Amino acid sequence: MTTESRTAKGAGRTRRDVLKAGAAGVAGTAALSAGFPSIARAADTVRIGYVSPKTGPLAAFAEADEFNVSSVLDAVGGKVQSGGKSLDVEIIVKDSQSNPNRAAEVASELILSDEVHLLCAANTPETTNPVADQAEINEVPCVTTLCPWQPYFFGRGGDPATGFQWTYHYFWGLEDVIAVFLNLWGKLETNKVVGGLFPNDGDGNAWGHPELGFPKPLAGAGYTLIDPGRYQNLSDDFSAQISEFKDAGAEIVTGVVLPPDFTTFWTQAAQQGFRPKAATVGKALLFPVSVEALGDAGHNLSSEIWWSPSHPFTSSITGQSCGELAAAFTAATGKQWSQPVGYGHSLLEVALDVVSRAEDIGDTEAMLASIVATDIATVAGPVSWGAGPVKNVAKMPLVGGQWRRTPEGPFAYDLTITSNETAPNIPTNAGMEAIA
Repeated sequence: MTTESRTAKGAGRTRRDVLKAGAAGVAGTAALSAGFPSIARAADTVRIGYVSPKTGPLAAFAEADEFNVSSVLDAVGGKVQSGGKSLDVEIIVKDSQSNPNRAAEVASELILSDEVHLLCAANTPETTNPVADQAEINEVPCVTTLCPWQPYFFGRGGDPATGFQWTYHYFWGLEDVIAVFLNLWGKLETNKVVGGLFPNDGDGNAWGHPELGFPKPLAGAGYTLIDPGRYQNLSDDFSAQISEFKDAGAEIVTGVVLPPDFTTFWTQAAQQGFRPKAATVGKALLFPVSVEALGDAGHNLSSEIWWSPSHPFTSSITGQSCGELAAAFTAATGKQWSQPVGYGHSLLEVALDVVSRAEDIGDTEAMLASIVATDIATVAGPVSWGAGPVKNVAKMPLVGGQWRRTPEGPFAYDLTITSNETAPNIPTNAGMEAIA
């Protein structure tokens, strides 16, 4: 695994531009001229670029990156068969710092300086979108995940009639998370008044969108959504939102919130006497460390669940079940499993599968054709493009559940599955409960 960044020169020109201008061939690959650094590239090495938020407020999403890259490379012995020969695998990981501008910058480095054959990215639209945009501009094959498909596709100006050419994505959509949340709430007795926390970012603007997001489906199901408007990430005062929710008598809170923001909101809600029966929140409640930070106040908080040790899938690389992968992560790091463990592993499964089926890794069209033809069973579930909902998106299963205190367990909280109507093949292991 390579983590050191190299600065790309020749800003404003795409790799395709330089290649067309006549880059010299070195060791069977391009040594870029015209202001680009001359780097001898071994013809028997495939380079996969990976952009992820190792630092910043989204860092919890990338907690398992080092474990996943190391364990996958160990499992394959650092090699992959492709085009009739054995290739060394180099995975170059770069930190977006949870910043979209930085994500675009390091994606450009990976394309123009590191000359990757395949670009990958994960963890919210603030990472996936700028990386995918750089790939599209430079005509480099790209696979992304861990972002609902609407913020990824429409957030990049995608047209369902044409889609994108070079960039492909797999995850669930807002229609899925809305269905999961409604199923969770339907198991409780509430007044169906929901307070919405939607930040001014890619996820928040999509989740709160009047046509594509939560408002219409919730209204159709008989719920009243109280939306105080967009707030800025890393806010230190949610008094206005709490006051509006209290005035409306909201018994449910939902939204898509950064972990530190939810900690601030939930602490201030308790201080101001606001105690809903359900708090079902995306992003913030995905991680055990975020729930542990709330102390006893984390009990029965709920969220969507895209991956867990209970999921009935197996790694195409290691043969591990979801439970075995989660246990291996804990054994290697001493940390509790989190949902990105499975999806980060699956992204590497997809990447190596694409490489293995490509006729020529140096031919971008051949790599793109291999992406399009993907049909693989991963530890996060089956990945195959073609069924939609749009050309460049493959949908993944989604269920919902709650965090429960585990006084006798090795960790303070465990994430239980309490609703599987949207994916019956994923078993439940608890019933839904109101917040005490």
